[in-house]
Amino acid sequence: SLATTAASLVITVVLGLPLAVVLARGRFRGSALLEAVVDLPIVLPPSVAGLALLLALGRRGLLGGPLADLGLEIPFTTAAVVLAQTFVSAPFFIRSARTGIAGVESDLEDAARVDGASEAQVFRAITIPLAAPALAAGIVMSWARSLGEFGATIMFAGNVQGRTQTLPLVVYGEFQGGDLDAAIAAAAILVLAAFGVLVAVRALRWGRVLDLRSGA
Repeated sequence: SLATTAASLVITVVLGLPLAVVLARGRFRGSALLEAVVDLPIVLPPSVAGLALLLALGRRGLLGGPLADLGLEIPFTTAAVVLAQTFVSAPFFIRSARTGIAGVESDLEDAARVDGASEAQVFRAITIPLAAPALAAGIVMSWARSLGEFGATIMFAGNVQGRTQTLPLVVYGEFQGGDLDAAIAAAAILVLAAFGVLVAVRALRWGRVLDLRSGA
């Protein structure tokens, strides 16, 4: 799970950050439709998301057919796990990044441009640092969502031990196999990760560290 979620997170940030900038700053026809498409995986049932990936990238899919002809088969591989996790988790980063970038005061960016900074320098020195809390929160939420992904993964990547089996699939598989202790152990890891995410996001968004007291 850690390897696939890390790969998913890299893809999400590399592809999602430019898209977040477009959504935050762009004023064009169709922007509302693009925003709806970005948010769609959030409201889709995970099994439907997995089916959509199969229809697109399966052996008989729109893109999967040509890829299969080239000898590239994605379903039921580790790459399928990464794509499933990216598909369902990317919107969380994009939404948070979009909000953070939109909240950066344009006057500060304009002042840097007046001083001779290029657009790339403005983005790197002004926009990114000021939007950093929102970007970090989005990264954490996206990682947590990909770590907990189940439905799309089992539909698109299967549950192959040692290859496509993620922690949620371990919980499911061990429970189905009657090993409740192993299922509980895997579930406990996911619960701790989820709790850590809630604490981290709260600290990042409101700028304070939570004081966790025993018995509080």
